[in-house]
Amino acid sequence: MTNQQWKLLFDTVHGKIPERPVTGFIIDSPWIPGWAGISTLQYYSSEEIWFQANKKAIETFPDIIFLPGFWSEFGMCTEPSAFGAKMIWSEFNLPHANTIMHNISEAAALKVPNPKTDGLLPFVIQRLLNYQKPMQEMGHEIKFAVARGPLNIASFLMGTSELMMGFMMDPENSHILLETITQFTINWIQHQKEVFPSIEGILVLDDIVGFIGDDECKEFAVPNIKRIFNAFDSKLNFFHNDAQGLVSSPYLKEMDVHLFNFSFEHSMKEIRSLAGPEVALIGNLPPRDVLAAGTPESVIDETRKMVRQFGDNNRVIWSCGGGMPPEVTTENIKAFEKTIDEEATAL
Repeated sequence: MTNQQWKLLFDTVHGKIPERPVTGFIIDSPWIPGWAGISTLQYYSSEEIWFQANKKAIETFPDIIFLPGFWSEFGMCTEPSAFGAKMIWSEFNLPHANTIMHNISEAAALKVPNPKTDGLLPFVIQRLLNYQKPMQEMGHEIKFAVARGPLNIASFLMGTSELMMGFMMDPENSHILLETITQFTINWIQHQKEVFPSIEGILVLDDIVGFIGDDECKEFAVPNIKRIFNAFDSKLNFFHNDAQGLVSSPYLKEMDVHLFNFSFEHSMKEIRSLAGPEVALIGNLPPRDVLAAGTPESVIDETRKMVRQFGDNNRVIWSCGGGMPPEVTTENIKAFEKTIDEEATAL
């Protein structure tokens, strides 16, 4: 992300209405490899291929802010690998991590990993270090520290159903598990900031927050996510949860969230009403059924409908309801961008 893009993003999120509506997308390994004509395994295993694929996206869409920008990641395996999870790789599909726990009662045995040495985390950092100069030559800086959220990581380590059962049947050990993961995540965020002083924001991704009830959200999610967003003096806290978002929305301000990416199944008016006027929204076109599966014409129609229904440019980054999904074409992205320029400018 360029410093100009960062300033535009920061100003928009914090309430300055831009002269031109802002379009942005979360992009990573679900979309980039297929769009760039490479395999998923090539994308993960070659730093040069990773860099060139991201560079191609940035140069193809120069007026779109891609978030977090040159994301160094290994899919859902990044954080679980630090805990010793076995990683399963595929040439064209996303990798996954095997569970390492069978029961919530094992939580006390889990140790806090060292983000400087454990799992894939040193490779995440080194990839960015190796390509920091080429990024800077393009005018880009590393602006976000990124981590999966504590409930998300916990679900990889022991399974989603098992975690949900743990919350209900054994809250004591559930707190022990989340304390270990939260401390690790804070350390990981702080390490990224130490290595790259250009970082000014934090991106936390946690879809599991959308799987729990109100009581569990207040008990297990809100305090831990808030601690992560306060790992350092962040100027922009960005939270992604494109599962059910109505539970967490009323607590976004309490969690110190500035920008929220949520499910396309919720209208932007609905989320704004729950989150309050101070939380910026990024969304909210259906990513798979419209942006990926639709024609440019249907993307135009649905984007126009989305903008007119919300009718506001204040604290809005126009996007899809989640990260960029596989198989989204250049033509559909350009149709979205053009329609936003036409429709949102007129608001």
